Amino acid sequence: MNLFSPLTLGPLELPNRLVMAPLTRSRAGRDGVPGPLMVKHYRQRASLGLIVSEGTYPSHAGQGFPGQPGLVTAEQLAGWGKVTEAVHADGGRIFAQVMHAGRVTHEATTGGYAVVGPSPVAIDGVTRTYDGKQPYPVPHELTAAELPLVCAEFVQASRNAVEVGFDGVELHGANGYLLHEFLAPSTNRRVDGYGGSPAARARFVVEVVRAVAAEIGADRVGIRVSPEHNVQGTMETDADDVRATYGALVDAIAPLGLAYLSILHKDPAGDLVRHLRARFEGPLLINSGFGVLTTRDEALALMADGHADAVVVGRPAIANPDLVRRWREDLPLNTPDPLTFYTEGARGYTDYPVLGH
Repeated sequence: MNLFSPLTLGPLELPNRLVMAPLTRSRAGRDGVPGPLMVKHYRQRASLGLIVSEGTYPSHAGQGFPGQPGLVTAEQLAGWGKVTEAVHADGGRIFAQVMHAGRVTHEATTGGYAVVGPSPVAIDGVTRTYDGKQPYPVPHELTAAELPLVCAEFVQASRNAVEVGFDGVELHGANGYLLHEFLAPSTNRRVDGYGGSPAARARFVVEVVRAVAAEIGADRVGIRVSPEHNVQGTMETDADDVRATYGALVDAIAPLGLAYLSILHKDPAGDLVRHLRARFEGPLLINSGFGVLTTRDEALALMADGHADAVVVGRPAIANPDLVRRWREDLPLNTPDPLTFYTEGARGYTDYPVLGH
C-alpha cells in the first residue's frame, strides 16, 4: 500500500490515494449555480483519486459565504450535473461536501434567512457578506422540534447530489460549522437531549449521518471532522472531553459501514487520530491541517507508516491540476496564489499550468 496504489471506498475504486480536499473558492455567483468555469476547474483535477467538492449548502439558511454553490435550486443542480459529467468523462470520481454553515454566516449572505445554531452564542468577529463586512449575529437556537427539519435538509441535499451524478457525499462536521457546533462545548450549551454530555452533543450529528446513509446508502457517505481545530470560535480544549465526544460519535456511526471517516488534525499520526481510527474500523482519510502546507514527503510518510488509507490535500491540488503525476514522479510544483483563493474569474482557478502543456 502506498500513495499511488488503488483504494476501494464503498462502490468506488480509486486509482490512487490522493484526495482533493473540499476547498471554498467562491466562484458560483450570487445564485450559487456552478458555471462553465467550475466545470473546467473540477475536470482539470480528475486524475486525483477522489475529488471532494467545496462545501455546498443544503438550504438557503445554511449558506456561509458569498459565491458559494448550493444543492437546493433546480439551476444549482443542473450546474452540478455538468460538473459531475465532466469529471466522470475524464475518468474521475467526485463526492459533494454537504455543509450547513450554522452560525458562521449572516442574513445578508443567506438572503434574509435566519442564522441558526445549537445555542444562541455569537462568534466574536465579522463576516464577509454581499453587503460588505458585518458582525456575526447571535444565532437562533434550534429547537428540538426544528432539528428534524434541518436533518431533512441534509437528506434532501444528499439525494439531490446523487441524482445529479455525484458518487457520494461528505457531511461537513468540521471547522466550526453547524454539525461541529453541536459537538463542541463552547458552542453547544444546550440542556436538553442534544447537549451536556459528550454523547448528547454528538447526538444530532449521529442522527444526520444515519438519515443520510439510510437515504442514499451508507457506502456513499463520508464524514469530515476536525477535533481540536479551534477555529471560528468553536473551541475544544479539554482533551478528555474531545476523546469522549468523538469516541461517542465514531462508536455510533461505525456500524453503518460508511465510505470513510476524514479527520483534519494538526497531528495526523498522534494518539487521538489513531484512537478514533481503531474505533471506526473503516477507511480513514487524513488531512494535516490548514496552517501547514501538506508536502509530498509528509503524504508519502503518512501512507508508508500506515497512519491512513488516503491523504487529503488542499493547496497543492489548487495549484497543480496534475498533482498525482507531479508527486509520483517527484516533479516541480506550481505555487498556489492565496490572493486568488476567494476571488472571481479564471485567475488562480483554472489557469495553473499542467506539465507538458
